[in-house]
Amino acid sequence: MKTVNITAARKDLFNLVNLTAENNEPILITGKHNNAVIVSETDWNSIEETLYILSIPGMKEKIIRGMKTPLEECVEVEL
Repeated sequence: MKTVNITAARKDLFNLVNLTAENNEPILITGKHNNAVIVSETDWNSIEETLYILSIPGMKEKIIRGMKTPLEECVEVEL
């Protein structure tokens, strides 16, 4: 993860946002008292969706079980 101090980030915010969006790589902004992270909108949406799915009771276990199921054992759905 790239790290930039807040003064440099303020001067180069436009480029940092573009860099984050293009590379899907978060950037840590360090300040005197606090830090923050810039992530692309796409990555943020993915994080939110993952948190939502994992907040559903039993969903994590269902996903893990589904990932272990061989494709041949999956039901074929006709459209």
